[in-house]
Amino acid sequence: MQMLQEFPLLLMETFFDILPIAVIIFGFQFLVIRKRVKDLKKVLIGMAYVLIGITFFLMGLEQALFPIGRSMAEQLTNPEFLQSVRLTTGELQWQDYYWVYIFAFAIGAGTTIAEPALIAVAIKANEVSGGTIGIWGLRIAVAIGVAIGLAIGSYRIVVGVPMHYFIIAGYVIVVIQTFFSPKVIIPLAYDSGGVTTSTVTVPLVAALGLGLAETVPGRSPLIDGFGLIAFASLCPIISVMAYAQLSEFKDKRYLKKCIKEDDYYRDKPCDRQNRQD
Repeated sequence: MQMLQEFPLLLMETFFDILPIAVIIFGFQFLVIRKRVKDLKKVLIGMAYVLIGITFFLMGLEQALFPIGRSMAEQLTNPEFLQSVRLTTGELQWQDYYWVYIFAFAIGAGTTIAEPALIAVAIKANEVSGGTIGIWGLRIAVAIGVAIGLAIGSYRIVVGVPMHYFIIAGYVIVVIQTFFSPKVIIPLAYDSGGVTTSTVTVPLVAALGLGLAETVPGRSPLIDGFGLIAFASLCPIISVMAYAQLSEFKDKRYLKKCIKEDDYYRDKPCDRQNRQD
């Protein structure tokens, strides 16, 4: 009953949130381009679906994702649980929070695989590249990057190391990789860092970070609770470029093997690749 009572108010708030987007789009369409919108009825119905969908999604965040993320962080950092799985003696050390890192890795990979924005980008990248960039290859590469980033970010919260050390080191790696990665993958890699911070990933990541900061002794929810999303944006850039570099290295190695075995003029799959190159 409470959800039904809250729905009209949240629906109205969501309407005013997306209203500026609609005003800009239709304003440019009618005042600048000065053409009618094709299939206006379908567009309006689609926007109504978006409005209702976002409203239900926001209700789901408050009712499910935020409580689950916070609850898992609290349970994994509970002193009784840590005492039962600890690896060290004496005071708790960062190694004793290994289940937190495993959970952060798993939740990062799972939410990224399910991220609608990433799925859309992967499909378009596959279409534009003529199938060269695989849909699942890109999604898995980004998911691994987010998973590693969240595990590192959780470690940072546990040990209390300032975030800028990790971010600076990460972007140094990104800059170096940019010089050696295939040129066609660099823009996509940078975009992959942005599409991960969308509807599914952000709520759980934010809840996890705040939950950890509230339960780990000596941590501030304001200072330490936020920042996980930065890791979720940075590490996919590294992982996607690394995926492209490994693929390029594998192709070059395969090509050298074909030439070495004198398969260049024989009717074999590697031959066709060599002739195209």
